[in-house]
Amino acid sequence: MYEPIQVAPDVYWVGAIDWNERNFHGYTTDRGSTYNAYLIMDESITLIDTVKPGFAPEMFERIRAIVDPSRIDYLISNHVEQDHSGSIPDVMACAPHAKLITSSPNGLKGLQAHYGTSYDYQPVKSGDTLSIGKRTLQFVHIPMVHWPDSMVTYDAADQILFSNDAFGQHLASSERFDDQIDLPTVMEQATKYYANIVMPYCMQVQRALEACASLDIGMIAPCHGIIWRSHCADILASYHVWSTQQLEERALVVYDSMWHSTEHMAQAIVNAFTDADIPVRLFDLKCNHISDIMTEILSSRYLAVGSPTLNSTMMPTVAAFLCYLKGLMPRGMSDSGRMGFAFGSYGWAPLGPKSVASGLEAAGYQQPFGPCTHQWTLDAVDCEKLRNDVAARLKAMN
Repeated sequence: MYEPIQVAPDVYWVGAIDWNERNFHGYTTDRGSTYNAYLIMDESITLIDTVKPGFAPEMFERIRAIVDPSRIDYLISNHVEQDHSGSIPDVMACAPHAKLITSSPNGLKGLQAHYGTSYDYQPVKSGDTLSIGKRTLQFVHIPMVHWPDSMVTYDAADQILFSNDAFGQHLASSERFDDQIDLPTVMEQATKYYANIVMPYCMQVQRALEACASLDIGMIAPCHGIIWRSHCADILASYHVWSTQQLEERALVVYDSMWHSTEHMAQAIVNAFTDADIPVRLFDLKCNHISDIMTEILSSRYLAVGSPTLNSTMMPTVAAFLCYLKGLMPRGMSDSGRMGFAFGSYGWAPLGPKSVASGLEAAGYQQPFGPCTHQWTLDAVDCEKLRNDVAARLKAMN
């Protein structure tokens, strides 16, 4: 039922497809996911990464179509997180003689914390190699892409970079390669994956790209989604653009509203961006998930966030969005050129918009002007005045 897929001569995908995954640590995965593991048949049989707990039977069925799993000599764990390491106990129970390769020191610490100290661990440093017969595998550490232990494994003989979480996508598919599926779909999922998982670590991504630049990469085999074999240059170029925060002149207006006043302000602000010839998208937090909004934030220069005042602060949906935003903003790159401003309606005091402004500041957004506020309800004249005021401020900024 579960068949392996040949990636290259004597190299096979033996992972698992999770068609029903819909939430990954608070990020919606509406297209499911895969947990990719790779088997190399050489003088020493080598398994690169495993699958999420519960999916081991699917992985083993694919391995058994090629070889008895008890014959595995090396198990390489590129990353400790359990969607990749979760089936290590199953593999080691089946092949107790296997040597477990992991990064030094963080991979070793993480695996021992999860699975104990009884396995034959062989920690490796960045640049170390492992001969498995015809092939010599090279290990490159890419710390904080996206955990301290993260590393990639490079197979020079086949020009394959086994990249673990780097270059992945949460995308369940019967196809295994980028040229077998609609490329815009793959890139959309890769963008969302980067924005919701990798974006905080822009500087580390740049260092990882530099560390791998000398490798002759003909194929990138990540641990989620499809394998890149025809569009490696495209995903590498995209990671360069995203990690260097090459922002586009685009705007997002994100809000929640109780009695439509803040909603009317949001629509007036959308019109103001349009008047300034800045493409804009409107997101009502009652209708849009924050992880989908983050996909747009990745490359948008402007962000307007609105909330009315509720219980002397902003609405819970807006607070959750700003908390999520702060966690995903790139570290150590405060002068990114991202521009934000707060807005919202109020009854007694404009405390909701003020809370939004504080949230934007905490997320690293420059705010060239203070919160736009309005007491009680807006009529058409109020909306037009707000539109013109914001348009004039945008024009002054540019």
